[in-house]
Amino acid sequence: MVPAPNPWRLSVAPMMDWTDRHCRFFHRLITRRTRLYTEMVTTGALLHGDVPRHLDYSAEEHPLALQLGGSEPADLAVAARLARQWGYDEVNLNCGCPSERVQRGAFGACLMAEPALVRDGVAAMRDVLGDDLPVTVKHRFGIDRLERDDFVRDFIGTVAEAGCRVFIVHARNAWLQGLSPKENRELPPLRYELVHRLKAEFPQFTIALNGGITTDEQIAEQLQAVDGVMVGREAYHHPALMAGWDARFWGEGTAPVVDDDWRLGLEQQMLAYIERQQAAHGTPWSHITRHLLGLWNGQPGARRWRQVWSDHRQKALPVREVAAAAHAARAGATTAPAPAPGDPACTDPT
Repeated sequence: MVPAPNPWRLSVAPMMDWTDRHCRFFHRLITRRTRLYTEMVTTGALLHGDVPRHLDYSAEEHPLALQLGGSEPADLAVAARLARQWGYDEVNLNCGCPSERVQRGAFGACLMAEPALVRDGVAAMRDVLGDDLPVTVKHRFGIDRLERDDFVRDFIGTVAEAGCRVFIVHARNAWLQGLSPKENRELPPLRYELVHRLKAEFPQFTIALNGGITTDEQIAEQLQAVDGVMVGREAYHHPALMAGWDARFWGEGTAPVVDDDWRLGLEQQMLAYIERQQAAHGTPWSHITRHLLGLWNGQPGARRWRQVWSDHRQKALPVREVAAAAHAARAGATTAPAPAPGDPACTDPT
């Protein structure tokens, strides 16, 4: 019997302001097996904020991991207990975010300089969770200009003392000064070969690679050297990329034909979801449809379709009326003139 793929074989990265529950529901319609992650949720938000707002999700989103931002072991333990109560499949600790706001909170990438503190946080969470669900760590290869193997090797070795067995490595350093979060995703060089060496040195651990992956071919290539691949913005901006993942990387089913009917079917499922969310929670449809704007990327009329959904003047209209207008615009895009740069309808965010 062929062993089942490990749960971290393929995942979609946690992305602030993007991978909320509505985005994850949409992604789950495309891929059933790929692991999904929440946005980073800080321990402070869970200890002092609206817990249901941060932790609620749809049952269809499983397998689903909660990513935490924090550094105090006691606070992380409380958050991990909440993760179990809410039925998450994994707790992931963020040791990779380089933003100044996160640094001021003493978590994210700056925690790589304090491996003993990370170890203690992981230990506190595992003391609470036992074997109920895994505690994993997502981190960079290094911080600032330090690209020494021994730095990240010592970090992993120390954190592993607490029982962590899964490390998701963004294959570039985090430069903690002078770069924006966007620049930190682009300017520090990607060093896949360094992550490959980590897997060779720690064969007993699950090592997943993150950073710069945009094609199925790249995923397949990296899976020759590491246990898993995490894809970020490419999955968000071009969700059709995920359509064949279950068949190709999980050995499940047959890849769908990604055509107009496939996209229209997804859209109809999301319209029904939007109506349920509106009825249950009063959620404005624009809070959900913003995650769908990449659905028709690369297809004729995609820009016009996005413009309709992005036009603030449409927000008071029923969602199915807007959907009809968006497709009318898409169908007419090949014959109608494009809007002038000053036209209010020219609001395409991408």
